[in-house]
Amino acid sequence: MIVQMKVPVVGESIQEVEIAQWLKQEGQWVEQDEDVVEVDSEKASLPIPAPTSGRIVKILKRGGDTAEVGEVIAEIDDAAKPAQSEVGVKQAVVQQELPDQQQDLAAKGQPRMATSLAATAAKTKVPVARDTSRPNRIVTRSVSEDADEDASRADALSYEAPRATEPRQQRVEQPEQATATTVTAREEEIVPMSMIRRRIAARLVEAQQNSALLTTFNEIDMSAVIELRSELRQPFQEQHGIKLGFMSFFVKSAVEALKQFPEVNAEVRGNDVVFRNYYDIGVAIGGGKGLVVPVLRSADQLSFAEVEWAIDDFANRAVSNKLRPEELAGGTFTISNGGIYGSLLSTPIVNPPQSGVLGMHAIQDRPVARKGQVVIRPMMYVALTYDHRIVDGREAVGFLHRIKDLIEQPSRILLEV
Repeated sequence: MIVQMKVPVVGESIQEVEIAQWLKQEGQWVEQDEDVVEVDSEKASLPIPAPTSGRIVKILKRGGDTAEVGEVIAEIDDAAKPAQSEVGVKQAVVQQELPDQQQDLAAKGQPRMATSLAATAAKTKVPVARDTSRPNRIVTRSVSEDADEDASRADALSYEAPRATEPRQQRVEQPEQATATTVTAREEEIVPMSMIRRRIAARLVEAQQNSALLTTFNEIDMSAVIELRSELRQPFQEQHGIKLGFMSFFVKSAVEALKQFPEVNAEVRGNDVVFRNYYDIGVAIGGGKGLVVPVLRSADQLSFAEVEWAIDDFANRAVSNKLRPEELAGGTFTISNGGIYGSLLSTPIVNPPQSGVLGMHAIQDRPVARKGQVVIRPMMYVALTYDHRIVDGREAVGFLHRIKDLIEQPSRILLEV
């Protein structure tokens, strides 16, 4: 019996996904609930498992194709029997040659070359190739020979045929002039944006166009937090099974600052301002396919260890594209740590419809004045980008100053003073 494999519901308001890559191919055996294909939505990447055990007899959507929720993307024959080598091996990869008609289907599944690109290639005789290891990737070359012919082509271009009346040794005595005419190959890659990257781009443009964004800065002396982490690092890890990082201090500080300046935790909704009495903090993380912002729900009710556990889990699953769409939805405020990449100063962009984002940066030893003396301290620049429609400069500056006070005196976080 043929069982249809369909695109499941992957999140609220998501109606379409893009096929990222097939983990199994036509002709291969799959177990029920085994991941068969990875798809990209506008919010996250996620695997789709097999609805039944059987052999994949037909793949209807190839890498780079789009499919609607509920659309059939493959067919599985659940009446087929596994080969001896496939029995009991859930992740076995069967090495076999595909029939000619399946190879034809694979060829048809290749991405089409853009018309303008094909026309340009025809006119200029610049060949266009595809990187078979990366779907939808098109490579253009600046010379008219394939890779195997590059060396002989370069030799031919650098060779200057002697004139009939010219002694042969004259050509041999000028190797530098001959080498100067050698042509080297240059390549370009045309890579379609993933759905996640397209969504990120749209959101960033939306933020710039629909908000009155302004950024204010401050700097924080990280000495107290560094000393506290050094003192409690080992007992904290022994008790909670997770390292004590800087992010938990900033999440807890942000919550306290948002309580004092509720405008930063609010959003513009039409002609209204919606103030929230809950604190869902988004944490920007570099994922496998772009920046993602999973949300710490009710961060005000989380302990330091719970914050660290949640962020560590988000980071691990972001790299493997395992975050669920609902974990990326919502959020009342965002924290972005560019310091892990070495950024010293930046102006983060608000994630609409939020009204504020806190940017953390690299810790750097700098000379500062303390009690009339110049001393060296580990300093961090912080930035708050905010929607000036509902957050005034006074609130923005006060918010950052509250963060500064809490980080420089971390005991105040626990005492809420």
